[in-house]
Amino acid sequence: MTAEREVWREALGVVVATSAYGVSFGALAVASGLDVWQTSVLSLLMFTGGSQFAFIGVFAAGGLAALPSAIASAVLLGVRNVAYGMRMSPVVGGGPLRRAAAAHFTIDESTAVAISQGDPRLRRVGFWVTGIGIFLGWNVTTLVGALVGDVLGDPRTWGLDAAAAAAFLALLWPRLRRRQAIAVGVAAAVVAAALTPFLLPGVPVLVAALVAVVVGWFDWLGRPPRTADAGSGAAS
Repeated sequence: MTAEREVWREALGVVVATSAYGVSFGALAVASGLDVWQTSVLSLLMFTGGSQFAFIGVFAAGGLAALPSAIASAVLLGVRNVAYGMRMSPVVGGGPLRRAAAAHFTIDESTAVAISQGDPRLRRVGFWVTGIGIFLGWNVTTLVGALVGDVLGDPRTWGLDAAAAAAFLALLWPRLRRRQAIAVGVAAAVVAAALTPFLLPGVPVLVAALVAVVVGWFDWLGRPPRTADAGSGAAS
C-alpha cells in the first residue's frame, strides 16, 4: 500500500467514526426546539461538533433567554480552531481564497490527521480528505438525526437527552492523561455544578470556562519538579 493510500484510509476511517455523532446532534437539536431546517443550517455554518453540542445544550436548558449564553459557550469552545488555523496555514499553503476555504474545514480531526504525516504533500491530502469528508458526512447524518428525532418525539424516552453529555465525555476522556488536565476538568465541573442552581442556564458554563483558563494558565500540576542546580552536584 502506498503512503498516499494509507493517508486516505486513515482519513476515511476518521470520517466515518466522527460523522456518526451527527445523528445525535440532529436529534438533540430538534428536541431542544430547533426545526429540521435550522438544525441543518447550524451544522452547515458552524461545523464544529463541540461548539454545536454546547450551543444546543445551553439553548435547550434556557430557551431564547439563554441564547446569548449559548452563543458565548459555543464561541469559547470554538476558539481552539484559531490555534489549529495557525498550525495548518503553512500546510494548506496557497493564496487567501484557498486559506479562507480551508478555515471552514479546520477542525480537531483534520488537524490531527494532517500533523500525523511526515511529508508536506501527505499532510495536505490528510487535511483536505478528512475535513471535506467529515463536513459532508456530518451534515448528512445531522439531517438524518433531525428527521428521526422529529419522528421519535420526547428524547427522554430514548435516552437522547443524555447524548450530549455522553458525547462531551467521549471527547474529554482521551485528554485526561495528565494531572493538569484532570485538575482543569474537575475545577470547571465543580464550579459549574455549584453555580447551576443560582444562575441562568449557560452562565455557569461560562464561569467554569474562565476557571478552566485560570487553572490551565498557571499549570500548577503540569510543571516538572524542580531539581537542584546543575552545578551543585558536579565535582569541583
